[in-house]
Amino acid sequence: MAPLLQLSDIRLSFGGEPLLAGAALSVAPRERIALVGRNGSGKSTLLKIAAGLIDFDGGERFLDPGAIVSYLPQEPDFAGYPTVGAFAAADLNEASDRQAPARLLDAFGLDAAAPTASLSGGEARRAAIARALAPGPDILLLDEPTNHLDLPAIAWLEDYLAGLAAGIVVISHDRRFLENLTTRTVWIDRGATRQLSAGFKSFEEWRDRLLEEEEAARHKLDRKIAMEEDWVRYGVTARRKRNVRRMAELAEMRKARREERRAAGAVAFSLAGGEKSGKRVIVAEGVSKRFGDKTVVEGFSIEIARGDRIGFVGPNGAGKTTLLKLLTGALEPDEGKVRLGSNLQIITLDQRRASLEAEMRVADAITDGRGDWVTINNERRHAASYLKDFLFTPEQFKAPVSSLSGGERGRLVLAAALAKPSNVLVLDEPTNDLDLETLDLLQETLAAYDGTLLLVSHDRSFLDRTTTSIVAPAPDGKPGRWLDYVGGYDDMIAQRGSAPGLEARAVAPAAKKSQASPPKAPPAKTKLSYKEKFVLEQLPGKIAALEQDIARLKSALADPGLFERDARAFSMAAADLAAAETALAAAEEEWLNLEMKREASLGP
Repeated sequence: MAPLLQLSDIRLSFGGEPLLAGAALSVAPRERIALVGRNGSGKSTLLKIAAGLIDFDGGERFLDPGAIVSYLPQEPDFAGYPTVGAFAAADLNEASDRQAPARLLDAFGLDAAAPTASLSGGEARRAAIARALAPGPDILLLDEPTNHLDLPAIAWLEDYLAGLAAGIVVISHDRRFLENLTTRTVWIDRGATRQLSAGFKSFEEWRDRLLEEEEAARHKLDRKIAMEEDWVRYGVTARRKRNVRRMAELAEMRKARREERRAAGAVAFSLAGGEKSGKRVIVAEGVSKRFGDKTVVEGFSIEIARGDRIGFVGPNGAGKTTLLKLLTGALEPDEGKVRLGSNLQIITLDQRRASLEAEMRVADAITDGRGDWVTINNERRHAASYLKDFLFTPEQFKAPVSSLSGGERGRLVLAAALAKPSNVLVLDEPTNDLDLETLDLLQETLAAYDGTLLLVSHDRSFLDRTTTSIVAPAPDGKPGRWLDYVGGYDDMIAQRGSAPGLEARAVAPAAKKSQASPPKAPPAKTKLSYKEKFVLEQLPGKIAALEQDIARLKSALADPGLFERDARAFSMAAADLAAAETALAAAEEEWLNLEMKREASLGP
């Protein structure tokens, strides 16, 4: 099936090293594409180019004239839209279902008449998703759709997207979301795109293999350069007369090595450990908290020991942050008692990044404005050196926080929190805006932390990797009742039978109607038309030709040196492979429908 959207050899630079250098992307109907890469690699920029929102320096963008494109930005702009309903209906076209915005807002639990100025972070995200889905797009471009969404909303979105006929490209740090949804992966690496004809579940193993092959090729090139340099210095022939060809080859090898763009470095978290706390960290007995008529916590008891890793999950508004504040002593309970252990050093990372002021220097976030030095585990370090571990450049050291991207702000808050001595870490949505590689390292750092961890997160994979028990609202739906489940997120689901908040929530009717279903047999004795007979006869040959093309393209992409020799050829081959596989699936489905119709026309 031909792509509805095709980006070829996209080049873009904002001065200095190019951000995109030969990037490619193709999107066909029903494709589910994960767009991945480090923070700052150009993912969001490429998505904006695909949406037609920004210009590029070179390359081509093709969009099917009849295709409708919807784009979900990371930070939606509500200016000019007084109500949620007006915002959600802003992109409707002549062919759109006029009732779609209302249905989607209702499915997300939003009031169309509510003022946009009063929306929380999660509500704003849901409203933006409703706006992107409402026009019934042929191509859906989603930039971090799960940010600020609770688990019920994420589960609803997964189900809805799975049933759409649209081609979807998604950027997300949520591993489980990408694994459940995507069937193809595009990796932006050093300005170029590499294509994998499989979903995100297969990506990390494939990426690591490519990087290992690249390192082996780099080592081989280094050895060859060293051998040639040895010949230049000591070769007998070289002393009498230079061999022009060999000298030219050496110059080319040196040039290739010099101009090579290495993979981005990894964040190197340094976590300042505190003094050892007492064995009992927090003991809560029959704790309750109400705000007016709303019961947020009712009769909750728990004992948290040193070294425990507790995850808190539940729908937005369920009271996770309130419960955390009660347990850490930041909020007094209406009933019950909370006893804090001895020698506690509690450090909190707030989900709203409240500790960051827009005009403060990046360095001041680390040092609290007291000079340019910070002490980590009794080692005095310059803030610039410490920030370098978190991938901040020397130029950013004195830059204002307002100049940072969302991912950079997330890294900065983590850097500031981890720089302070602690034996209890309270992390409220720490994964927002972080790339997957940074999440990996944060997980490893927390695993090595010898203190106690209290973690609020909607990232199911991150919870499974970091927690030893989960606190969630009780499945009976009684207000304020929380239960403690042993194990990670998946263990909690197995014990209670469903995700918190999904007990009474169903998939929206619109999503149910749009879900794909197997081809059904047509009514008996419906004869094929002349055109259908002709197509049925031609399809086996077309399928065979596509299978040959796919085998040829896979063979070409299996060459580990192709990307290094010709990045553009690699990208074009990967795009052709994706298009051929999509076309093959469509041809096979068409053949199946026509063959079933032919058999039904023959009768019993």
